[in-house]
Amino acid sequence: QVQLVESGGGLVQPGGSLRLSCIASGFTLDADAVGWFRQVPRKDREAVSCIDGRDATTWYLESVKGRFTISRDNAKNTVYLQMNNLKPEDTGEYYCASARDFDTALQGAVRPWAMDKWGLGTQVTVSS
Repeated sequence: QVQLVESGGGLVQPGGSLRLSCIASGFTLDADAVGWFRQVPRKDREAVSCIDGRDATTWYLESVKGRFTISRDNAKNTVYLQMNNLKPEDTGEYYCASARDFDTALQGAVRPWAMDKWGLGTQVTVSS
């Protein structure tokens, strides 16, 4: 079955850390750009971070720079999002999605139909 599966979400206190994983099955992820997106009820989905498949170029939402790190392990067909110093405003459902190129991945929040595949999401809650 061709799919992306996110894991690693949970409840964490402010200042804590989580590592999200986006595992691809049924296809090879290494040539694809991958983005992490988050959704909060009654708000638009936003792109959090993206990584290119060709040269590992990365992009981050301004509010997560210096706290989040995106990386990929092609041998494991997995993309990670390491989230440190989490804040309550980081709370949301986090999704990963793949695309054929980096520019498409960067636009994934506003053009979700252009992404190749979406996972079902993992919930991150930052609360004391």
